[in-house]
Amino acid sequence: MRSNRAKLRAGVSMAATLPMLAGALALGIPAAHAADSPNRDTLAGTKPAWATAKADKGATADSSQVSARVYLAGKDAAGLAAYAKSVSDPSSASYGRYLSAKQAQARFGATKAQVAAVKSWLESAGLKVTGTTQHYVSVTGDVAAAEKAFGTQLHNYTKGSKTYRAPARTASAPAALDGAVLTVTGLDNAPHRASSKEQLPPPDAVFKNSGPFSSYYGSKIASTLPEAYGSKIPYAIKGYTGKQLRAAYGAGTYTGKGVRVAITDAYASPTIAFDAATYAKKNGDAAYNTSQLKQVLPKNYTKTEECGAAGWYGEETLDVEAVHAVAPDANITYVGAASCYDDDLLDSLSKVVDNHLADIVSNSWGDIEANQTPDLAAAYDQVFQFGAVEGIGFYFSSGDNGDEVANTGTKQVDTPANSAWVTAVGGTSLAVGKGDKYLWETGWGTEKATLSADGKSWTGFPGAFTSGAGGGTSKTVAEPSYQKGVVPNALATANNAAGNRVVPDISAIADPNTGFLVGQTQTFPDGSQQYSEYRIGGTSLASPVIAAVQALAQQAAGGKALGFANPSIYSKFGSRVYHDVTDNPTGSGLAVARIDFINGSDASGGLSTSVRSLGKDSSLSAVKGYDDVTGVGTPANGYVQSFGRH
Repeated sequence: MRSNRAKLRAGVSMAATLPMLAGALALGIPAAHAADSPNRDTLAGTKPAWATAKADKGATADSSQVSARVYLAGKDAAGLAAYAKSVSDPSSASYGRYLSAKQAQARFGATKAQVAAVKSWLESAGLKVTGTTQHYVSVTGDVAAAEKAFGTQLHNYTKGSKTYRAPARTASAPAALDGAVLTVTGLDNAPHRASSKEQLPPPDAVFKNSGPFSSYYGSKIASTLPEAYGSKIPYAIKGYTGKQLRAAYGAGTYTGKGVRVAITDAYASPTIAFDAATYAKKNGDAAYNTSQLKQVLPKNYTKTEECGAAGWYGEETLDVEAVHAVAPDANITYVGAASCYDDDLLDSLSKVVDNHLADIVSNSWGDIEANQTPDLAAAYDQVFQFGAVEGIGFYFSSGDNGDEVANTGTKQVDTPANSAWVTAVGGTSLAVGKGDKYLWETGWGTEKATLSADGKSWTGFPGAFTSGAGGGTSKTVAEPSYQKGVVPNALATANNAAGNRVVPDISAIADPNTGFLVGQTQTFPDGSQQYSEYRIGGTSLASPVIAAVQALAQQAAGGKALGFANPSIYSKFGSRVYHDVTDNPTGSGLAVARIDFINGSDASGGLSTSVRSLGKDSSLSAVKGYDDVTGVGTPANGYVQSFGRH
């Protein structure tokens, strides 16, 4: 599935189109015998919800082509999930007893015999095997062969204004394979469109912020602009730097030395090495050592126009510069996906796990839960579980559209942040004062009103909701054990009396009005490509910041990998190692003033003056204790050191 993650450049939403899915707590999709086919095991979740009788437009032509992936369940799927849980639980005797990638594959992965049997079955049905990895077998062939292999007819169905192919009933695999197949993807083709190999485009058009700015929160008051909430308000900051964020989140003397952090996004910025080095030099960060920043990239890129490839350059730049700013001695490996689609993103995640490229992985991408399907959810969770048994933790942005109602019309969370096997990172508005002093945080949620024509008031104050930290209760993922007793029952049972996963787990700075300064080569109006700096936010910032803080914590723990950290994160709930973030930390309304270039680059197109109210996250609220905006809170002094005490 394709997905969108709004990248917030100082409040300007910049959609980065990508795909996504993921979520179920199940370590895989359990096979069940098909009632009408006793010699077949059904592959649950392979018929999408939109493939209804009403939408059915009839059988797909037998000669139409299908490209699919058959994911392998491995020799002990239940054992993989069980070990992933125990090795991540501080109260378990197995805690921290990680396996190497080779050991994990040998113990839980598919055997050569299983792979051979799956290939034989697919080829006997008339499909051509085009690739084999330790995770899946990819095939192509016509519809007739796919129908024979998977025991289902393929029909055309309307979905919105378009028509896509999908199974008419749940796909299945021969029972003789004895559960070797986890799931199959690609039988439905919405929106997995074929595309030719393409070249990456140049950087996006320049974006810059206008001033005036505050250098720290409250340093410059907008004295000539109207009041808000009964007082004059400060101008938005120019953008926090690493020194300020390190102070806010209790970095102390830790730098992430010896710790490996990976970042996954789609595509790859052609100027990342120059931009990262230039930014570090200009903003007081440590210079990059030789080989401290590496890239692992695919041979070819696809769907660059469809996915908005150039928009991903800024995402990579933000992620790399934020990690280095907070953990300046950590080694960073950027793993780029060939496109913004699930198969390619799964491949990038698998590269990290199969080669153990890092212990901490930051992922600033996702989609809405309504677009997730159980088949891909299982494939993602399997990767996350293999990571957990190796001591690898995955951190995902919780989203930038609050409860998603304004964006989609339906209250829902994002995925794969909803997976019970990842750490979902929510967002805050952060106030760092003079001398890098932590002042307060609110839950990130912004309402915007513009200056009236006469300049004496804010029109329609406080204005409409623009963006905010994603959060809420999953409709599909069961409540994980580590959330029980911490997440309020009203949240856990919002969609199901038995309880579901609630997002996020932890949070950090995200509000673009109190955002991070980033430096990137961009295309200017005259066509030239130049390095420039701008303020940016979103949970796309919060995720790499938390990943960097985890790198500091791993260093503090003597280099011992933290692995899947949620059980540890929740075990510290209510202690002094967290800032307990609420929407109203000062007792009165909070807002900042913004003056922006209308054209995004200079004053030639005019200026726009607005007030941005803080702590207004759609229907979500940051309250005392756990909440669905900030989770357990943000790291405070002592958090980094606390992981060395288990």
